[in-house]
Amino acid sequence: MDKVEQPTSEMKCDGPVDGVTKGQASPRTDLKSVPILEETIWKAVREGKSASLDCGGMSDLQEPGSASGEEVEGSETSDAIGLAVSPGSKGSWGANLQNGDGTPQESPQQNSDTSVTDPLQAPSLSLSDQLRLGRDDPSNLGLNVECRICGDKASGFHYGVHACEGCKGFFRRTIRMKLEYERCERACKVLKKSRNKCQYCRFQKCLALGMSHDAIRYGRMPEAEKKKLVAGLLAGENLKSSSGADLKTLAKHVNTAYLKNLNMTKKKARSILTGKTSCTAPFVIHDMDSLWQAENGLVWNQLNGAPPNKEIGVHVFYRCQCTTVETVRELTEFAKNIPGFVDLFLNDQVTLLKYGVHESIFAMLPSLMNKDGLLVANGKGFVTREFLRSLRKPFSEIMEPKFEFAVKFNALELDDSDLALFVAAIILCGDRPGLMNVKQVEQIQDGVLQALDQHLQVHHPDSSHLFPKLLQKMADLRQLVTENAQLVQMIKKTESETSLHPLLQEIYKDMY
Repeated sequence: MDKVEQPTSEMKCDGPVDGVTKGQASPRTDLKSVPILEETIWKAVREGKSASLDCGGMSDLQEPGSASGEEVEGSETSDAIGLAVSPGSKGSWGANLQNGDGTPQESPQQNSDTSVTDPLQAPSLSLSDQLRLGRDDPSNLGLNVECRICGDKASGFHYGVHACEGCKGFFRRTIRMKLEYERCERACKVLKKSRNKCQYCRFQKCLALGMSHDAIRYGRMPEAEKKKLVAGLLAGENLKSSSGADLKTLAKHVNTAYLKNLNMTKKKARSILTGKTSCTAPFVIHDMDSLWQAENGLVWNQLNGAPPNKEIGVHVFYRCQCTTVETVRELTEFAKNIPGFVDLFLNDQVTLLKYGVHESIFAMLPSLMNKDGLLVANGKGFVTREFLRSLRKPFSEIMEPKFEFAVKFNALELDDSDLALFVAAIILCGDRPGLMNVKQVEQIQDGVLQALDQHLQVHHPDSSHLFPKLLQKMADLRQLVTENAQLVQMIKKTESETSLHPLLQEIYKDMY
């Protein structure tokens, strides 16, 4: 099969890839580093030290010069996004293919131009280290913290809320002198320039926002507590009663972060799947021979080193894992750009990513799929669904549930701006086990959900029930991740030739 049939316009990307050919070399050069999280790294973070580990695996998007790794189980999701592994590294993440009888399959001649320097020697930041960036500089804390009453610059935490000197003094005088103001029914706006015009409305706003004499703090507030209070303000201060303009701004910010940090957008993927792009058509991987060609430079770069022989199913399983690792890195960077996320406790940031990354990946995966297969390696390859089904069990069972979910999810016809807010809402679920500040997380998610609801009303006016449908999809994704985790655990126990990437082990540890 040298070419897959071209879909018609009515197929809406649910047909085969247009003009996908099987013999065009397209060596990769856009490599990026993979983060790692291990117990030793956590220890180093707590002690204020730097730490790095060998990844033992590398995504096709990695950059020569870095590789460390953390782990999570259930990387099957990754299969779909782009398979990439580092052969010859510690942990045997790369692998030569074997025939069905276990004998090694002869490899085609490797293109010398596709060989790259082993990047596994250089350290990279752990997941927790990446999340800590920008948090430890005191100059970044407390800046632009507004008075909750009037919007002026807050001077501190007074009577239970962040307030400016003016509002602090006003509230103190009112309480101490037991002042009573003439009742006002106009619900006046209390702003910096107008805060003295209506004392009744100003005092009512102080009470409504939680100012209380009982909340007086004696002595100087510890710096650690101050940081947490500032974080709480920044996390969701403007999300309680966000206006339409505020929600639109939030949606735009989240969408920009999504497009910046996620390498394969739905718009890009669909243009490849429908042949509406000037880029080289993806190389079709439909059997062992075509997989070998892909491994030797047509889709993925072949790293230096002699990998051990592995059965084809095991090899594909490894490819899946490393793509998941790279996508976790992208999602981490995306999360850091969601307003309020980096102001959460570091523990809560890690917890949200631990429980949210696979649900997020499975939500993005349908963008790369049609009924016949899925794009891999940043669109340079297309793995057929039949080929994945042809793998022996249990490897053949990894991707099929994702295809079934994709059919229904793609029917919602979401675009990248919709997905950006949906993925952000998934990451910010306040019911994740072990969260230290649930209320703060829920505040941020509430704002994102409000923005998503408004965004859908504007951009999908004919789909009145789209928002509740997406809320149901969040529940479906949890079930999909649970089943995925169970399958990966089974593979881990029954397949002696397999091992899980450290990042995937860490993510799935104690999850279910």
